[in-house]
Amino acid sequence: MQMVGSSYDVLRKQARTLENEIDLKLVAFSKIGAGSGGLSSGNSSAADTSPLLGEHVFDSLSGEIEQMLEKLSTLNESMSELPATGSAAMHTLQRHREILQGYRQEFNKICANHTMRIEREELLRGSGLATSGSPSISGLSRREMYMKESGHLSSSSNMVNDQINIAIETRDNLHAQRQAFKRLQTRFNDISNRFPLISSLIQRINIKKRRDSLILGAVIGFCVILLLIYAFN
Repeated sequence: MQMVGSSYDVLRKQARTLENEIDLKLVAFSKIGAGSGGLSSGNSSAADTSPLLGEHVFDSLSGEIEQMLEKLSTLNESMSELPATGSAAMHTLQRHREILQGYRQEFNKICANHTMRIEREELLRGSGLATSGSPSISGLSRREMYMKESGHLSSSSNMVNDQINIAIETRDNLHAQRQAFKRLQTRFNDISNRFPLISSLIQRINIKKRRDSLILGAVIGFCVILLLIYAFN
């Protein structure tokens, strides 16, 4: 049992040491994959004029990290094959497995981002520049490529701003039209509310006209009767 505990401690120390090494490797690997390459500012021109060197370093470091990940996986399997020595040991083993899984995910993510960056550079560079054999021309084409991409991004940003301005103007116009329709609706409501008063006034006028007509007719009839009586007498 003591030998099992000693073997477990040795494997655990080896796993921790290897995890620290992988962590440092992944930091450098991420910088190279992003294009910085870990070079100092004084050697930035060298990074531009020798892109193939960066690819070689990336591939070499990628192979080293893969081997280290496989070695860490083997250590974890060896620890899991030992008889269980308690819940703490099981928790530690689970933690080592989670760390290994996190390292694998980070490694795959860096590789995928690097591949996407290379494909984007190849598309922007074009077939004419991509076949150039001069390192200085290659570095120059990379700078021109980034400047062209920056110009495209700026142009796209301006187009988006123009579309936003058009949308804002359209919203303001729609708001003004809605306010105008509200005012018209208010006027229509006022007119409809006044219609009963107007109708009542018209009815009163008509009643008065009919009454005046009846009175005038009665007066005329009375006068006609008087004239007829006077004529026959």
